[in-house]
Amino acid sequence: MDKTYQPHAIETALYESWEANNYFAPQGSGQPYTIMIPPPNVTGSLHMGHGFNNSIMDALIRFRRMQGRNTLWQPGTDHAGIATQMVVERQLAADGISRHDLGREKFLEKVWEWKEQSGGTITRQIRRLGSSVDWSRERFTMDDGLSEAVKEAFVRLHADGLIYRGKRLVNWDTKLHTAISDLEVENHDEKGSLWNLRYPLADGHTTTDGKNYLIVATTRPETMLGDSAVAVHPDDERYQALIGTFVELPLVGRRIPIVADDYCDPEFGTGCVKITPAHDFNDYEVGKRHNLPLINIFDKNAAVLATAQVFNVDGSLNDAVDGSLPADYAGLDRFEARKRIVAAFDAAGLLEKIDDHALKVPKGDRSGTIIEPWLTDQWYVSTKPLADPAIKAVEDGAIQFVPKQYENMYFSWMRDIQDWCISRQLWWGHRIPAWYDESGQVYVGRDEAEVRAKHNLGADVALRQDEDVLDTWFSSGLWTFSTLGWPQQTEALKTFHPTDVLVTGFDIIFFWVARMIMLTLHLVKNEDGTPQVPFKTVYVHGLVRDGQGQKMSKSKGNVLDPLDIIDGIDLDSLLAKRTSGMMQPKLAEKIAKQTRAEFPEGIASYGTDALRFTNCSLASTGRDIKFDMGRVEGYRNFCNKLWNAANFVIENTDSQDTGINGEAVELSSVDRWIISQLQRTEIEVTRQLDNFRFDLAAQALYEFIWDEYCAWYLELVKPVLWDENAPIERQRGTRRTLIRVLETTLRLAHPFMPFITEEIWQRIKAQAGASGETLMLQAWPVANQERIDSAAEGDIEWVKALMLGLRQIRGEMNISMAKRIDIILQNASELDQRRLADNLPLLNKLAKLESVQVLAAGEEAPMSATALVGDMQVLVPMAGLIDKAAELARLDKEIQRLDGEVKRVGGKLGNQGFVAKAPPEVIDKERAKLAEAEQALGKLAEQRARIASL
Repeated sequence: MDKTYQPHAIETALYESWEANNYFAPQGSGQPYTIMIPPPNVTGSLHMGHGFNNSIMDALIRFRRMQGRNTLWQPGTDHAGIATQMVVERQLAADGISRHDLGREKFLEKVWEWKEQSGGTITRQIRRLGSSVDWSRERFTMDDGLSEAVKEAFVRLHADGLIYRGKRLVNWDTKLHTAISDLEVENHDEKGSLWNLRYPLADGHTTTDGKNYLIVATTRPETMLGDSAVAVHPDDERYQALIGTFVELPLVGRRIPIVADDYCDPEFGTGCVKITPAHDFNDYEVGKRHNLPLINIFDKNAAVLATAQVFNVDGSLNDAVDGSLPADYAGLDRFEARKRIVAAFDAAGLLEKIDDHALKVPKGDRSGTIIEPWLTDQWYVSTKPLADPAIKAVEDGAIQFVPKQYENMYFSWMRDIQDWCISRQLWWGHRIPAWYDESGQVYVGRDEAEVRAKHNLGADVALRQDEDVLDTWFSSGLWTFSTLGWPQQTEALKTFHPTDVLVTGFDIIFFWVARMIMLTLHLVKNEDGTPQVPFKTVYVHGLVRDGQGQKMSKSKGNVLDPLDIIDGIDLDSLLAKRTSGMMQPKLAEKIAKQTRAEFPEGIASYGTDALRFTNCSLASTGRDIKFDMGRVEGYRNFCNKLWNAANFVIENTDSQDTGINGEAVELSSVDRWIISQLQRTEIEVTRQLDNFRFDLAAQALYEFIWDEYCAWYLELVKPVLWDENAPIERQRGTRRTLIRVLETTLRLAHPFMPFITEEIWQRIKAQAGASGETLMLQAWPVANQERIDSAAEGDIEWVKALMLGLRQIRGEMNISMAKRIDIILQNASELDQRRLADNLPLLNKLAKLESVQVLAAGEEAPMSATALVGDMQVLVPMAGLIDKAAELARLDKEIQRLDGEVKRVGGKLGNQGFVAKAPPEVIDKERAKLAEAEQALGKLAEQRARIASL
């Protein structure tokens, strides 16, 4: 192999070879094991969340594949209705064209063209992560098979009374002119106003303090035109006498009742709340409880227009509501309407006051416009009948959440579930399989021919299909079974469903996970008619944050691209990527400054394996993941360590007698020790992977490879390998142990680091006695309890402790590691002396011992530096080894330097001006510097005292 590890030289070629040889396809005859990839948006590109969950999923799949399971990891992408339509509409807008200019069919042709040209970006990036998905089964939520599944699901749910069309409030995007889901709404903290408006009491009523009006506080004065009531808390003594009376709605002149409802907070404002059921989700629920009218001030016809930004839906008020809405405000932009309504209140003496108010403003995550609750006809799934079995499936353990605490989040959402709006006013997506006749009668069917046949509608009856498409979450809710051929009972569906594990973020437990559970339980049945779950385990991970725990976002300039970590990126390109498209020069400069400070030379190329191992090491049971570039650096060094170890093994086993063919071998205690440690590591890694503790599995593997195999075993065997007089059986046994332990370790590490392990394995497999075309299809290591050797472990731990003690003495006394030393053992037990005799040749060579003396009980020792190995004292006589005066002078100089550093940094942190002005990260850095200097100063003081006492 090359002397240095260069990931870019091996990764792409290896992946292409794996894919070309179809190694990712289901292979084994064992029990099936299935993971469905959460389908990324076809518009998207790889982000840190993708990098993280792909690392987890691939570790699981490779682990189970090597265990002989019949594994399927199925890939695919989501058509991403709104996101994709926006991309294509922006492209058309650049040419001065709108989708309405093209018409629906021509526009959809453009979308499909874009999908074919650009839609494969993210799948190419997933390949770069080393994900061993079966690309031959790749699916797309708009392909023919899945489209048929979506229609079938809709028709069945409608037939079962679980899909209906109704008029309810939705999140309405006034720019995109469509309903959107809660997940697509972002709440922004903004400074706003609270308008306190006077509503005159009707019929001569007055308040307890003699006022003939109520004061209501609102952040949305423009919606008062649609008020249906004023609500007060039933226990609020100020207004109890007024419950059931009326107020005169200003500007409109309509009488609306005063109702009592627990929704009101007596401590907020005056305790009176205006209720606008058609334009506020909370008010809608109050309106239902009190049977209030739903007064829609939006113009339904204008809602489908692509005209300028206008009041609420498209700007015009609805003149059809009893003619009671004033014409003065028709067609106004919503914020212009607000200004005029407030001005009208002021002119009428009905504006009490305006207070500053902090509020959360709902905005569309893609359009950026303020979302309006709008009362409109939409298609809904009745979720309560679906939720009860879905709750029971988790309660009964048919589906388990890992970590378990996420079950509480799931139950909380499901037990308070609302009906699901599944229609979207878009052109790109699964068109709703419903048709209308001229009278507005609706018919649902798989196609128009089925509708006509089922309802005896002749050719003379004109039908038009519903213009709306289905929410993207509806088709992705069928993902686990639609991708396997449902509604046909395919062999793939019978074999691989239910799936085993879903790996997902906590933020979509309700939007995707819960809906998959509900839809699958209702639509997919076992042969005996019992419902199937979509998956047996939901592994939930948190949000990947930056090293300071902040959410990664473009506005913060802290976004990391996993491909930049894998392949590297220079500073100029990184700056361009982080600041491109920013309209605010000051923000762009701030982000550029932060980027230069964090990555002065850009980001180095770390390779896929280092990134994947980092992700696995961070996969604890916590909610969020702090991504630390320092860890990537460390695990890149770990890859280098493994590569160098493999080169050492190859150098010492190539064309050598390793006893692989059954020749007689003799295993030393060192060999038996590393074999024993390997068995324990196999047990631990397997146990932690079974328990989804990827962090602990990675830790166990790291500690074995770095601390045991590389740091100790490769050093401890050098005397045997390099001793020409060593018995051939002993050398053969060591060579066999070297190569076999390495080969087994590569199998153990493969799920975490597939590229480097495959590359090394291909080089050593013949020498190790392994066969096969690829490491990924080799057997997973299974520990042999008989090879756990406690005696050998005790002996070598004793040797390690002795050598570490001697290294510590050399370091503290500034004795060269190359200089041979005499040592004296005091209080040595029979076991200590036996271990000394067994390992003396090894210690002489590796610890550079000149002589070893064992003191008898009561025998005096010369002036020595000491270390402890259990109860035994290890003494190194100092006579002739060090110049005591010179060493004390050296230590005094270093102590003086460190003392100055402690005072300097301590003074800076004691300066209140510095602490008040410096960024938190700078203060943290200075505190860490102070702690490090104080710790070093303490150690040097101890060392000086020891030498002074000699």
